[in-house]
Amino acid sequence: MSRTAWAWARFVGPVATLAVLVWRLGTGPFLEGLRTIDGPALAAAAGLAVLTTVCCAWRWKIVAGGLGFDLPLPTAVAAYYRSLFLNVTLPGGIVGDVHRGISHGRDVSDIGRALRAVAWERSAGQVVQVVLTVVVLLALPSPVQSSMPLVAMVVILVTLGVVLVARVRSDDDRSAWTRVRSAVARDIRDGLLAGRAWLGISLASALVVGGHAVTFLIAARTAGTNVPLFQMLPIALLVMTAMALPNVAGWGPREGVSAWVFGAAGLGAGRGVATAVVYGVMVLVASLPGAAVLVVAWLRRVPPSGRTEPPLREGAAHA
Repeated sequence: MSRTAWAWARFVGPVATLAVLVWRLGTGPFLEGLRTIDGPALAAAAGLAVLTTVCCAWRWKIVAGGLGFDLPLPTAVAAYYRSLFLNVTLPGGIVGDVHRGISHGRDVSDIGRALRAVAWERSAGQVVQVVLTVVVLLALPSPVQSSMPLVAMVVILVTLGVVLVARVRSDDDRSAWTRVRSAVARDIRDGLLAGRAWLGISLASALVVGGHAVTFLIAARTAGTNVPLFQMLPIALLVMTAMALPNVAGWGPREGVSAWVFGAAGLGAGRGVATAVVYGVMVLVASLPGAAVLVVAWLRRVPPSGRTEPPLREGAAHA
């Protein structure tokens, strides 16, 4: 029952957010966002998506390699595009990542370790994004700048707490806590920190954050927001942070936070919603190669015309 309640909460929350926005602002900002979308913006989003997807796939390849998997980059790029398409078209925002981990796990006959590789790869990207966001919000003016020193201290304390907990040793080497702690430490050591893996992961993640931020800035300009870069960049990173929250095919928290932060910055809540709508459509169009990957995979599984099952072996019909 608790799982069912959590699943409903993940769906109801984003839908309620959109409903409140429509109630308070009307449908005008949503329609305005759709009307302002143009070809150059979509083309720019598709081009930036190539960069960010390749970087994500490279990050995944590094982590998987550390955990003992040989993952060719072209295979990783195709799987990541498929994952992105599923994430932006299905509720939850993580269905594509789960599918990516399970599919890779079946290929290498180790679903558990493959899912861990995906989880660590996504977690590493989120950590880099949080660090970059805190740095930018500390340096540039934004509606939350006064709160950022406290946020930075909390992030540091949480990080230290995680390190200390990971170093706690149990007297019972056979306890579940000891096994989990050892497995986590081993994954971090081998998948994220081995050799110069951390450097490649950090660089790839920074490029991904930069690509997504530029995409949001293009969406804002397309929706009619013409403000200096130093004012828009903190807003973009704040909205991108909200995108990690449970959503419905990418919608919900993004529009809610955009409305709030644009309004707090004096740019108008409606303009924030319009920008979020433009961004959502840009991301959807940029993820369409993932749909092609799904179609190709489906066609490969379809039997030749006129045959619904493999031919019987000689003598099998008389068995």
